[in-house]
Amino acid sequence: MSPSILAALFFLIASFLPLKVIYNLCVILWHPNPKNKKHNPRLFLPPGPRPLPIIGNLHLLGNLPHQSLYHLSKQHGPIMFLKLGFVETVVVSSAQSAEIFLKSNDLVFANRPRMIVSDYLSYGSRGMIFDDYGPYWRDVKKVCSLQLLNSSKIESFAPLRKEEVELMVANLKKACEFGEKVNVGARVGDLSENLICRMIFGQRLSDEFELRPLIKEALDLVGAVNVSDYVSYIRPLDLQGLTKRMKAYRKGMDKVLEKIIDSHEKDNQWQIKVEKDKDFIDVLLSLMNNKSSETEDSSSYVIDRTCIKAIIQDIIIGGFETSASSIEWTFSELIRHPRVMKCLQEELQNVVGLDRIVEESDLPKLTYLDMVIKESLRLYPTLPFIPRKNLEDVTVNGYHIPKNARVLINVWAIGRDCNAWKENTLEFYPERFEDQSVDFRGRHFQLIPFGAGRRSCPGLNLGLRNVKLVVAQLAHCFNWEMPNGMVPRDLDMTETYGLTMPRANRLFAVPTYRLHV
Repeated sequence: MSPSILAALFFLIASFLPLKVIYNLCVILWHPNPKNKKHNPRLFLPPGPRPLPIIGNLHLLGNLPHQSLYHLSKQHGPIMFLKLGFVETVVVSSAQSAEIFLKSNDLVFANRPRMIVSDYLSYGSRGMIFDDYGPYWRDVKKVCSLQLLNSSKIESFAPLRKEEVELMVANLKKACEFGEKVNVGARVGDLSENLICRMIFGQRLSDEFELRPLIKEALDLVGAVNVSDYVSYIRPLDLQGLTKRMKAYRKGMDKVLEKIIDSHEKDNQWQIKVEKDKDFIDVLLSLMNNKSSETEDSSSYVIDRTCIKAIIQDIIIGGFETSASSIEWTFSELIRHPRVMKCLQEELQNVVGLDRIVEESDLPKLTYLDMVIKESLRLYPTLPFIPRKNLEDVTVNGYHIPKNARVLINVWAIGRDCNAWKENTLEFYPERFEDQSVDFRGRHFQLIPFGAGRRSCPGLNLGLRNVKLVVAQLAHCFNWEMPNGMVPRDLDMTETYGLTMPRANRLFAVPTYRLHV
């Protein structure tokens, strides 16, 4: 557990020890006589570890909460109840249980838990990631799906992706000439950032807007465990310093976004560009100006400037790191498993040949690549948790789930569910998908790296396209070796907790160009 969290918990315990007696009295009042069992649904809460006064079970989260909760579920079951501070929390750790929550009771659990970070990073939940399910959220999702994430729009960005990927390959070829080791994580991170920026802003990531450090700060803030989210009355104290950082981030990012939007408005880009050449800000500005004059559909939310900034931030947060992290984890496992790398390269050689790079039209023919990506997302899901909040008291699998409880679907644990994955559960073995129809689009709950139901990730198709294309290109164009004489099994696979569960240390490797062109 990080020092800031430990300090906050210590402060709470030291300050409120005199309340232990009151707490014990509350426990007695909270759990009435068992004779009233039929009339007290709270006696049917899921099993879980006994909470401590004030902090509840916060101390059990550790440095890697997805792993800590996975091991706790081994003791208490796939549906587990915790008190994180004063927040009642249900942790779901099996595919069978996840289906009950995300399919059978999808509407009940369609909301997101409200967190302090959403006030600063999403302008009070005005975007798509943090907002509650409802008319506004549906409008925003519809705009993003139709104007950025639909199939035809994704296809229209194919030349852009090809240009950026070819540039990455060319830069890696230069490194091959000198036998240099390269920071694979940084290279794919730069590629991912440039792709998103060109789609949203119409230009590559540059130092002009000082966006890169703001993005890193946003990812750190979203992934941080903020004790004030669980013990609300200490929020004014800001014991971890997170609120101060959020305010600074909000000020800096707002300044950058205003500058970018102003540049689009000043040049009237959203008016003079033809439809196919418009970036996402052009589209949003068009909608903002057109919507304000429409009166036919009064129920439709009018997009304003704040809404545009919130949507852009959500896409940045959701798109910058997710694809890059997935690519880095996938390639780490390929380097650790030379047999799998060889199988993938043989498929690429048979389908593509060694006289050209991989084209997007090749991707549907690469079945082994599909299996590699599925296996990587099983072990290293895009997000370790799917957070939800229920709208009403509900009974799930015989357990009472109280209204407004926070529900955490532990996707990382589900990928290691022995009941769902019978053989070699902890091994990277793509062949397990060879004769299976399991996919990751929310229909098979043993593999839900992009979520399921109403709140599943709308950027799934775009993200998968980017991940497949980059992984295929790196494996096809280059052979890879570990630096400094290391053997593949020595590769450090330590992860760190955050929004996307990134590697603790960047992946470095030495490429050798293998094509005939």
